[in-house]
Amino acid sequence: MIIVTGGAGFVGSNLVLALNQRGITDIIVVDDLKEGAKFVNLVEAEIADYRDKEAFLQQLTGNGTLGPIEAVFHNGACSDTTEWNGQYMMGLNYDYSKALLEHCVTRNVPFIYASSAAIYGGGQVFKEERQYERPLNLYGYSKFLFDQYVRRRMKTALKSQVVGFRYFNVYGPREQHKGKMASTAFHFNNQIRESGKCKLFEGSGGYANGEQRRDFIHVDDVCAVNLWALDHPKASGIFNLGTGHSQTFNDVANAVIKFHGKGKIEYIPFPENLKGRYQSFTEADMSALRAAGCDHPFMTVEQGVAKYMEWLNRN
Repeated sequence: MIIVTGGAGFVGSNLVLALNQRGITDIIVVDDLKEGAKFVNLVEAEIADYRDKEAFLQQLTGNGTLGPIEAVFHNGACSDTTEWNGQYMMGLNYDYSKALLEHCVTRNVPFIYASSAAIYGGGQVFKEERQYERPLNLYGYSKFLFDQYVRRRMKTALKSQVVGFRYFNVYGPREQHKGKMASTAFHFNNQIRESGKCKLFEGSGGYANGEQRRDFIHVDDVCAVNLWALDHPKASGIFNLGTGHSQTFNDVANAVIKFHGKGKIEYIPFPENLKGRYQSFTEADMSALRAAGCDHPFMTVEQGVAKYMEWLNRN
């Protein structure tokens, strides 16, 4: 049995489907369907069971039994970078993650979890080292604190596999439920269809209009690397998961415009509430993951956005 937390969410649902493509259906999806629209992400999936996240945690920490677990993919989290309720954020992203980690390491179950590039904050170096980690928001801090906890546990000679992946800017199918937190590719597609214009921020952080740079990674690539970890049980550690090459928001917009064969870019004023809390540049240092033996090739923005637009406009 494989457990996928956040399994009705963006990365989680794609991961469930990637497991299905391998013929694996003995999967328990753990999520919170209070906002029920996410169910559509699992309509095509084959799973063994669904558990509410709170009921699952109670079973995990109580006397209930889950049966033999092959691995846990922990993608459940509050990923809203504008959320400032610290009690809610830390309870979900830190305390819940700790409980799940401890359950796995005491039973020698591989634990593969989603961390975040938000940990690096406004820095210019994106390497998995403490000196470069300065989160700008509560979400980034919650992920940072759990990574720190994992680092301390790893020093105690863990026998089980523990892998944390610091996701950079992930885009692709099944993110529609994220609303404002969905990728720019998703929003640009909607904007082109509605008004014929992609709206990008004016220059900030020393970058020209729309030239702020991010490491954009297609969700299929994220899932492929998660499955690589499952296939390599001796690989443990905290790894960046981007492409290793930053591209501009203009590149994303132009890829969407190219797909539709129409549209133009409109630059809008940079929001006041994001000043000092915005990453104008991210680019994953992929040397640690490559050194661990992962040689997966990543799609460029042009390749990945074209693939995503085909899916999005077909569905």
